[in-house]
Amino acid sequence: MITVLVADDQAMIRAGFAALISAQPDLQVVGEAADGLEAVTAARDLRPDVVLMDVRMPHLDGLEATRRIAGAGGSKVLILTTFDIDDYVYAALRGGASGFLLKDAPPADLITAVRVIAAGEALLAPSVTRRLIEEFATRQPIDEREALRLNALTPRELDVLRLVAAGLANAEIAGELTIAEETVKSHVGRIFTKLGLRDRAQAVMLAYESGLVVPGNPSPAARRDSRLRS
Repeated sequence: MITVLVADDQAMIRAGFAALISAQPDLQVVGEAADGLEAVTAARDLRPDVVLMDVRMPHLDGLEATRRIAGAGGSKVLILTTFDIDDYVYAALRGGASGFLLKDAPPADLITAVRVIAAGEALLAPSVTRRLIEEFATRQPIDEREALRLNALTPRELDVLRLVAAGLANAEIAGELTIAEETVKSHVGRIFTKLGLRDRAQAVMLAYESGLVVPGNPSPAARRDSRLRS
């Protein structure tokens, strides 16, 4: 059973999300919060698997609440907002959010998002792509501290991290490196453990901010498509 905390300052929206989630056999709403401070307290006390977090809330906004919850470990955060604004998305990811979804997304997308994030995957709204992270990565110099963290990885683990940052799933990474999918899963698990990462969203951020992946370089899939067209 995946446990969920719903944080939104509008009671009707909280009730709607709670009803939608509770109707699923594998999901359970364990609490609700009407502002960011309540969300932080509830996440600490209830330790849900996933927190649905609104961005604009009184007392403490959703981005700061996300930073505090992610910093405490345990619960993963899915940002829900009506604002498809790049700055919000990037700040949410830097704060430790595992995903970002617009409130007007179909109900099925929300349910899928909760399951995906609970499983340790990263999720962004369909309108938000890897180009967003690339754009923001170009605005700042390489973080030398993040680059030094990569020394803990083997060459093969660095290869896997590059492909994770390119948005490839485990099966696609296995195809790129000509190894078994289970081997990829093992590599990803070791990467997360060595670097203290909770999910793929954090892995993508670190890959760009450390300079492991350079903004503007085509993904492996894009290179394959280019070769097929030539």
